[in-house]
Amino acid sequence: MPFIAPPPTAAWQHRDARSGFEVVYFHLLADGCRIEGCTTAIEGGQTWAVDYSITLDITWTTRRSRLWGRSASGSRSIVLEADGLGHWRVDGEAAPHLDGCVDVDLESSAMTNALPVHRMDLPVGGRAAAPAAYVRARDFAVERLEQTYARIADQGSHQRYDYTAPIFDFACRLVYDESGLVLDYPGIAVRAG
Repeated sequence: MPFIAPPPTAAWQHRDARSGFEVVYFHLLADGCRIEGCTTAIEGGQTWAVDYSITLDITWTTRRSRLWGRSASGSRSIVLEADGLGHWRVDGEAAPHLDGCVDVDLESSAMTNALPVHRMDLPVGGRAAAPAAYVRARDFAVERLEQTYARIADQGSHQRYDYTAPIFDFACRLVYDESGLVLDYPGIAVRAG
């Protein structure tokens, strides 16, 4: 069953890995979607706040991401641009280490795990790699993140995926609502609204 359009807004409460909150606003456009969000947290005794704007094309492929952040070490910003074919620029400079990535994944965000599942539209039993341009919350370092999504049997109207990110030795089962937004991200966040 395909996802319906996202709601105007959604929110998540961070848990376990950090304490904090994320609020997101979705703006449907004729040629895609713009997502604006803010997430704040305390993690390992350090606080940070990240504001972001992500522009997606009609297929939910990331085309542009702009982030602004604050922490005790100061303010920072970064712009990532993608051609939709797996080539990226970070603050205007080519980023060949991200070649083949189609999605952006923000360490600070539970919402960005919606991007690959929307874009891939996997059938039950389907499995796919979804390498992403991964942006760290504290310093905005941009890394390549290898990750895999495997869609398992739905639970009522909720789609479920087994998710793995080998570099973090992390695996969990993600549950998505009818809009394709994460309801439960074990160890990371739970949907709050």
